Amino acid sequence: MQISLEEPSVLERRMKVEIPEERISTDVESRLAKLVQTVTIDGFRKGKVPLSVVRQRYTASVRDEVVGETLQSTFSEALTSKGLQPAGQPAIEEVSSKVGSGLTYIAVFEVFPVIEPASLDKVNVVKLSCDIGDEDLEKVVEQLRDHHKVWTEVDRPSKMGDQLSIDFSGSIEGEPFEGGTGSDFEVSLGAGTMIEGFEDGLVEQSKGDTPVLALKFPEGYQNEALAGKPVKFDIVVKKISESALPELDDEFFEKFGVKEGGEEAFRTQVLENMEKEREKTQTMRFRNEIMEKVMDVNQFEIPKSLVLEEVGRQREQMSRELMMRGVNPSNDEEAFEKALTDRAEGGVKMGLLMAEIIKREELKAEPDKVKEMISKMAAGYEDSEAVTKWYYENPEQLKQIEGACLEETVVDWLAEQADVKEESISFDGLMNPMQTSK
Repeated sequence: MQISLEEPSVLERRMKVEIPEERISTDVESRLAKLVQTVTIDGFRKGKVPLSVVRQRYTASVRDEVVGETLQSTFSEALTSKGLQPAGQPAIEEVSSKVGSGLTYIAVFEVFPVIEPASLDKVNVVKLSCDIGDEDLEKVVEQLRDHHKVWTEVDRPSKMGDQLSIDFSGSIEGEPFEGGTGSDFEVSLGAGTMIEGFEDGLVEQSKGDTPVLALKFPEGYQNEALAGKPVKFDIVVKKISESALPELDDEFFEKFGVKEGGEEAFRTQVLENMEKEREKTQTMRFRNEIMEKVMDVNQFEIPKSLVLEEVGRQREQMSRELMMRGVNPSNDEEAFEKALTDRAEGGVKMGLLMAEIIKREELKAEPDKVKEMISKMAAGYEDSEAVTKWYYENPEQLKQIEGACLEETVVDWLAEQADVKEESISFDGLMNPMQTSK
């Protein structure tokens, strides 16, 4: 077997493999000889078919089979001989397997990058700390009340804070457009969920009123076909409702599983949940920041093949996320593909970098840490022992926990190398990253 290797770029490899005819024909003849013992052909008893007849009838198909298997096996042999580890699946080109000429093909593939993790001693990372005060607890309690507020129909003109049930019909230059009509549509005045002017235009309206709103879609509207265009909405106000917050009573507490202990037990549970969310969010934000800083100081090429594989894996997931946020990816396919590719590139780069650090530093998911994580996850269940047992008896689930623990170990190691400074932040600021006040 002859192997020649070209390096068109840092990661791309073109490997030409030539297999002599002798190797192919010897394997073909061996298989034909075995066929003699098993093949059935009219006019001959089983096992008595002349080799010449078998060769005439089956040589072409057997050779195709041998060529296919030889290609796969010799590709692996060639990789080993050159000390190469491909990233992703190879593209096989220029295959030639004419009788008498052996087998020749070219395999095009990428290899993993050589990564030399950069020093982190000059990397500054902020670790957020947060104290939960009485005002924070009171605000969350009020938010829970607001989420469970009761709407009651009223007979008066509408005002901000009300909820209206409307029928609407939209048109652009007198023509209706897709998604521009709706019946019994509920809109909360002041929520900011509609285009600018829509909610303001429904203030001081009474049941049965038919206002006409002359508005304009914003320039950056998610549906490019409508972006920046003037639009007219014909409205029918069908119902006006105002909200009332529920009382802090046993009926309200039971909605959150608190059946005994009254308001004190309810507030204790809310505080415990806030503390859990605080810990989880602190960990997530610190992890995201340190990984972002570490990726910034580690620049290396990543295999396009791995990015494409990751894009395929994430496509459905990201599409679901966007749809849940009310964004239809098909409205801007180009932007969706770019966002998907950027996300995939980041994931691949992070995975390669973490894998290299794990290998170099011989980091592992320690059994005690795995046990601690499973215990925390099982603690929320009534039969925590059964849940713990379930994790340990399910290899796939246990592998996921070990992966999460190993990731935590990597983050801890990175934190030891970097310059980490603690910074206080409000509970609101912690839980809402868009909020800048700390």
